[in-house]
Amino acid sequence: MDDAKQQLCAEVERRAERLVAASHDIWEHPELNFEERYAHELLTGILEEEGLEVERSAYEVETAFVARAGSDGPTVAVLCEYDALPEIGHACGHNIIATAGLGAGLAAAALADTLGGRVVVLGTPAEEGGGGKVFLAERGALEGVDVAMMVHPAGMDLIRMDVIAIHQLHIDYHGAAAHAAAFPHKGRNALDAAVLGYNAVAALRQHILPGERIHGIFTHGGDKPNIVPKYAQAHWYVRSPTLRSLEDLKPRVLACLEAGAAAAGCTCEVQWDDPAYADMLDNGPLGAAYAANAATTGRHLVDPADVGAPVVGSTDMGNVSYVVPAIHPMIAVAPPEISIHTPEFATHARGEAGDRAVIDGAKAMAMTIADLWLDAGLVDAAREAHTADLARVGGTDGVPGASRKR
Repeated sequence: MDDAKQQLCAEVERRAERLVAASHDIWEHPELNFEERYAHELLTGILEEEGLEVERSAYEVETAFVARAGSDGPTVAVLCEYDALPEIGHACGHNIIATAGLGAGLAAAALADTLGGRVVVLGTPAEEGGGGKVFLAERGALEGVDVAMMVHPAGMDLIRMDVIAIHQLHIDYHGAAAHAAAFPHKGRNALDAAVLGYNAVAALRQHILPGERIHGIFTHGGDKPNIVPKYAQAHWYVRSPTLRSLEDLKPRVLACLEAGAAAAGCTCEVQWDDPAYADMLDNGPLGAAYAANAATTGRHLVDPADVGAPVVGSTDMGNVSYVVPAIHPMIAVAPPEISIHTPEFATHARGEAGDRAVIDGAKAMAMTIADLWLDAGLVDAAREAHTADLARVGGTDGVPGASRKR
């Protein structure tokens, strides 16, 4: 086992310069949901140059890809994300996720036949709201996969992220235009409807669960101040600790938003953006193995509950965790006080600490793959823990992406 891990780390180290260069390249070419054509070509090109057979635009998703190596043994999927955020680019560090996953996958592929395992490098676009992993899961990308893993940048080395469920909605308000000075009584103000809905949600926040989050923005608020706005639009995120508790919260939020329309004499149309993201079932045995391997790189992972430093968010990796045993540990690339989804964090994602995270994350995942390949007991333990976790949360009913049989 130790020799295998040393060989895998050597394979990562041999590619270190190329992996870091790829991380910088993706960072310098930020692309939004399902538009990650540059990153798609870059990553698939590297995989092909390394001798892997790659399926581009896999599972009918233009910017997804899959590459496989190995002919027998446990199958481990390493997931790569590479989409960015509007205006602030790779402020979530997906350039690091992509290239750490690439490094782990390439190292594992180089030794797959020797060590007796199989690896799948899965390119998963549109994590920032598009739900790429859900579409891939629904189309069979996880069939035959025993476990799945990825690493996510943060301000600390954490064993897990506090992943909560989310469903997004867009609401369109329709009123009646009028001259705001000459004939205001003839108008029905759609912006007022949106504002009243926003304020109603603000009042609701006092009476929701401590772990729930509701936040929205106005995406259209009128055309000119002297025209009563006939149209307004808002975009909302509704989050709750689990998909089941989310289903209780959603109608309460919707009632607030619709009340704004009624109060302003307007109408509204609501569209929930599918797919919803599930909470994360962090696999205990798999997470413990990853943490032990990360420690050999000098990273000592902690539980956010033990240090009072939770990173709360939502990801379609949660949906994956309902299908197969999975982990989503956090790897430090910035000081703890720097929040993800900020310009400051984006700077660190291309900095020296971000470069170290690419290599350390690749090594820790590659070594964990070795554990899974060479210790059948770990695969069994991960499966047993996954079965217990599913029983605890009530199974996979209603979880987008989890209904397809593997």
